[in-house]
Amino acid sequence: MKLLNEILGTKYPIIQGGMANIATGEFAAACSNAGALGIIGAGGMNADILRQNIRRCRELTDKPFGVNIMLMHPQADEFAQIVVEEKVAVVTTGAGNPGKYVPMWKAAGIKVIPVVAAAVLARHLEPLGIDAVVAEGTESGGHVGEMTTMALVPQVVDAVSVPVIAAGGIADGRQLAAALALGACGVQVGTCLLASEECPIHENYKAALLKARDSDTIVTGRSVGAPVRVLKNRMSREYVRQEKAGADKMELEKYTLGSLRRAVFEGDTVSGSLMAGQVAGMLHEVRPVADILADLWQGGRQRIAALNTEC
Repeated sequence: MKLLNEILGTKYPIIQGGMANIATGEFAAACSNAGALGIIGAGGMNADILRQNIRRCRELTDKPFGVNIMLMHPQADEFAQIVVEEKVAVVTTGAGNPGKYVPMWKAAGIKVIPVVAAAVLARHLEPLGIDAVVAEGTESGGHVGEMTTMALVPQVVDAVSVPVIAAGGIADGRQLAAALALGACGVQVGTCLLASEECPIHENYKAALLKARDSDTIVTGRSVGAPVRVLKNRMSREYVRQEKAGADKMELEKYTLGSLRRAVFEGDTVSGSLMAGQVAGMLHEVRPVADILADLWQGGRQRIAALNTEC
């Protein structure tokens, strides 16, 4: 099996998650320069800002990088065109089916890697000519599905013949080794990169991550079909209380409208949406991206080597 770095031309078989309002051109470039595939998250951008971020990223790195497009975004059609015009190497997609864009992207030589939360969607997308899939478990931060990474990844591996990248609950070498053991060719990580020096989130957000323990995340929005994993705070607890009381989508939206931006840019840890995965409890210090990625990969290799000698 080819590892992801051989497919993408990166140093490590690691993709940086395309986190909306966080994954800027600067941050993607830092991740690419450190050996991963940096990803610009188009989620919190408009068409002009996306184009600016792609150009900024290209100024800062000569390594491959990609763009994540949330297909629910009102400007998804424009984003799909921009990545072609700007000659982006890789596109990852979330929240929908990228089928209508795939022929245009493939004609432009773009690698297309949808993020899926179920094997049935991966099977449905494979005939479109995608290059790989990211199988993302419910342990991840932000928008989540129902299945855990441990259960999801091998089922996606069995369902498709394209390479599978594991995501959700990966923050150290042990988890990277486990993902490879499940049949993945590499991993996508997000939460562990939030605690990096280069990550542009507010210092208050980073401090909340470092303080988090293993059970300090919660999923909001399950009742309205929009599940999102965040750190527990006043906003998320109140949101879940209102959900249990039967509040509808409109009532619940008043808690989340603009809440991610408040957390990222203003450092509002009380009413902001502090998106983070269940591995937040494994973050203990803010470090350079290069150190985080090197430890992930070296730790994974050491764990695999140790298993080979122990078994």
